[in-house]
Amino acid sequence: MRFAAYKDEKGPGLAAIRSDGAYIGLSETDAKFPGDLAKLIDLGASALGKAHEALLGGRVIDPSKVQLVPPIARPGKVICVGLNYRDHSAESGFKQPDYPTLFGRFSSGFIGHNAPMVRPKASVELDYEGELVAVIGKGGRHIPLDTALDHVAGYSIFNDGSIRDYQFKSPQWTVGKNFDDTGSFGPVFVTADELPAGCRGLKLETRLNGVTVQSAMIDDMVFDVATLISTISEAMAFEAGDIIVTGTPSGVGLARKPPLYMKAGDVVEVEVERIGILRNPVIDEV
Repeated sequence: MRFAAYKDEKGPGLAAIRSDGAYIGLSETDAKFPGDLAKLIDLGASALGKAHEALLGGRVIDPSKVQLVPPIARPGKVICVGLNYRDHSAESGFKQPDYPTLFGRFSSGFIGHNAPMVRPKASVELDYEGELVAVIGKGGRHIPLDTALDHVAGYSIFNDGSIRDYQFKSPQWTVGKNFDDTGSFGPVFVTADELPAGCRGLKLETRLNGVTVQSAMIDDMVFDVATLISTISEAMAFEAGDIIVTGTPSGVGLARKPPLYMKAGDVVEVEVERIGILRNPVIDEV
């Protein structure tokens, strides 16, 4: 099943995406609206299935005429993984860590598909990072590796827009990873049963103005989705609706000579095979 969250003149809504690509949905003001995606994920697979069926009884939604918003507006936890592809660790000048490099993002900085990613007044070093998102469907702590993927409700796409000079002002990356309007998320949520386990065998690509700047297989991750869930759950209990932003491959603008930073007028796309394309124009902060 595939879902997309949106806003239009009627307010927030949720659409199911048919096999032919059509968006069929309902607004929260409609009597049969099943609830937002975070609520449905918390209720479990059966609730998602019933919601999908209800939405397919709605009306056609033109995705070009509504505002597509992040599938989950306010995840309880947004856990990002740095240095999770060996080539990216090498290009960034880091020794490959033997434990996941984890940091947090705040959902207040999220934007959706086709929303402008903002290069701030404070810096010109706005960089792209295309990533796979794993959405937790079943909470828990001390999750065994062999059952970790049972805790994934589905997958989406993220562009972890990074302000590089601020990222490296201190040993902690928090500021450079949390500028407003730099964390693009969406446009779709695809349930795990539609994809290979852990999304293995799928390709991730980032394109800047139509030119491929990142390309890797999900299999190239140092710590795969199951390992990340099991490892992180040693420290904290997952809750339904939490997301893991699983890391970016090589090709980031920081590592290029000369550096390739995004600027006003650029268009950046992140594509994960069998999930979709996340697209954002770039503007300057005013």
